[in-house]
This record gives sequence, C-alpha cells and structure tokens, in this order.
Amino acid sequence: MDLDMLNMFVIAGGTLAIPILAFVASFLLWPSALIRIYYWYWRRALGMQVRYANYDDYQFCYSYRGRPGYRPSILMLHGFSAHKDMWLSIVKFLPKNLHLVCVDMPGHEGTTRSDLDDYSISGQVKRIHQFVECVKLNRKPFHLVGTSMGGNVAGVYAAQYPEDICSLTLICPAGLPSTTDSKFIKQLRELQESKRIDRIPLIPSTPEEMADMLKLCSYVRFKVPQQILQGLVDVRIPHNEFYRKLFLEIVDEKSRHSLHENMSKIKAPTQVIWGKQDQVLDVSGASVLASSIPDCHVYILENCGHSVVVERPRKTANLILEFLALLHSIDNNKKQA
Repeated sequence: MDLDMLNMFVIAGGTLAIPILAFVASFLLWPSALIRIYYWYWRRALGMQVRYANYDDYQFCYSYRGRPGYRPSILMLHGFSAHKDMWLSIVKFLPKNLHLVCVDMPGHEGTTRSDLDDYSISGQVKRIHQFVECVKLNRKPFHLVGTSMGGNVAGVYAAQYPEDICSLTLICPAGLPSTTDSKFIKQLRELQESKRIDRIPLIPSTPEEMADMLKLCSYVRFKVPQQILQGLVDVRIPHNEFYRKLFLEIVDEKSRHSLHENMSKIKAPTQVIWGKQDQVLDVSGASVLASSIPDCHVYILENCGHSVVVERPRKTANLILEFLALLHSIDNNKKQA
C-alpha cells in the first residue's frame, strides 16, 4: 500500500471518528443537547418549520407544515410541561398536504413566560385566541386538537369561540370530575395530607423521578437509558419553578373543572380519544363528555395510558383522519340533500 493510499484511509477514518466521538461525548456529557438536536432533526425530516407570531409585546412560538386549503387546518395544543414537538410522532402519520399548526402553550418553550400572565385555563384560552388571530387561522373554521391540559384548553376554547371551530378532538383531556380516582389523583391527595405538595409526580427533578413519571404516564414500558433520563431532567429543571406555579394554577378551583363547566356549550362535532389504562386522568371522563356533548364520538384505546400521542401515534392519527373524513362526507350529503 503506497503512502497516498495510507494517508487517504487515515483522513477518512479521522473524518468518521469526529462525528462518532461528538455523538458519544454528547450522550455521556450533554444528553440534554442531544435531545434538542433530536427534535431539531425530526422537525426538519417531517417538514415542520418554526415561526414566531407577536400579539403586542407577547410572543408565540409555533411550528407548521402545509398551507390552508379546502380541508380544515388543524391546530394542536400540547399538555402540561410539554412543547410543540410532542406532536411530531403524530405528524409523521398525517398527510403532507394538510395544514398543521403546533403552538407552544403560554409560558412553554419559545412562547412568552411572564409572572404577570394569567395561567388559569380561561387565561390560556384567551392567549390561544390571540395566537389564532395573529396567524389568521380563523379565516375559516379549523379543527382543534388538545391533549391533557391542552385538551382542557381546547374544549373551553370550542365552547367560548364556537365560530372559530369546525370540529374538535380531545385526547385524555383534563378539567373533568371522574367517578374513579386515578393513581395520580391518589398520589396528590397523599402528598397534600403529608404537606409535601412540592413533590408533584409530574415535575421530576432526578432521573429516578423521571422514570417514575414515565411509568405513571405510559402503559407501554419504554426502556430509557439512564443518560437519556438525565438529559430529560436537565432540560426540565430550569423550568420546574414555573411548572409548579402553573400546576397549582390549573388544579385551583377556578380551573380544575373548566371543561366540565363549559362542555354543554360545545356545539362542534367532537371526538374523544382516551387510553383505557390512563393513570393520570381516569378514563371515566370520556363518558362524562359523551353524556353532555350532542355529537360526540368516543374511542377507548386498549393497552394505552395517558401518553396516547407517544404510545399510539399511528392509531391516533388515523382516528383523527377518519373523523375528519366522516364529517366531510356528512357535509357533502347535506349539500346534496
């Protein structure tokens, strides 16, 4: 082997070694950076673009794909302490020609966080309406999707701004009384009795607490390496004080049953998707909604917990598409009649 050939192999080996070493170093030393890169790559791969919208001095961060067309646009509202990228697992299974918008909820990720802001459910609904007006999403009625806390906000939004909404999907929504206490509610009661409310199970501060939270939220048992658990905690810790404030706001009497108090005002066709083994918000909430909303389609997913979007993304995407197709078919029949 001549010297030039040897040099070529050395250069090629060095070129490959650099990204491999960078990946290993990130995994071992900066797992939180690796998580951010992962979401950045996934957004690009799925064609989601990040943008900002301003309402006076308030900034909303959102991602979108596609343009408004003859089919309704879809606005997605994430849950407590999550962010717009949690929807990527579902976006993967939605047609690229659908206009999708995923917004960071008030105080989350790239959306403005202010100590003066109202983080009650009604306060968040007002902010989301400001966002909708900013991006002119309500030029024609759109389909609204919300999960957990975002489901509470979505339901109240549909009740208070019915002219904006053509249809609604609620995934394990908060804001409802249930006939059966979930494991999470029981844990909260125990913490309140022992006056240890600072130990909220949905606000982990160690890898062990993060693992416990994942077990609480998911029926499917994901094998998550210790380094990734550490990375997930590292990403959240700077925001934990805000999450505690927000949590206490949304479980306060003003917000705790907001969806229940507004559900009789929901006139849009509504789809409810719930994991049968949900340990955070009991599945009995689905029947509460079905008994009050006239045009309500309920789907209970077997072997699924609270994190429906992560555990059953393909099924959830298909259910949303089938629901929209059904509504489109009904509309066409009405026009022909």
